[in-house]
Amino acid sequence: MAFQVEFVSPEASLYSGEGTQVIARTRGGGDIAFLTGHEPFVGSLQASEVRVTELDGTVQSFAVRSGFVSVTGDSVTVLSDEATPSGQLDLEQARADLAAAEAALAADEANAYAREDLVWARLRVRLAGGENSH
Repeated sequence: MAFQVEFVSPEASLYSGEGTQVIARTRGGGDIAFLTGHEPFVGSLQASEVRVTELDGTVQSFAVRSGFVSVTGDSVTVLSDEATPSGQLDLEQARADLAAAEAALAADEANAYAREDLVWARLRVRLAGGENSH
């Protein structure tokens, strides 16, 4: 059995399809896999990769900065201001953002925004095929 999967942002629908599994990382809960028949769920997402396994076994990967995941009945919806399919990530831009975040943290180690930017940039570099920056 499958369920409907949607990735939406305020500007557009980023993805719509049928899947057999969605794996996402929630704040405070770690990675969670959603399968058909999952109990209703709403969770806050942290910057991470969200993977959708489609009916034919293909796995679609998305870089998600933050947002929410909602599971109801036969659908999973990911709501995020910043989410990008891995295949559309710009490696050079991600590397430039990583360098900027590292410089901001070097100037102010307590800069929480720079720390979030660093995590987001590292995720995009990794998913775009760059070095494994953890």
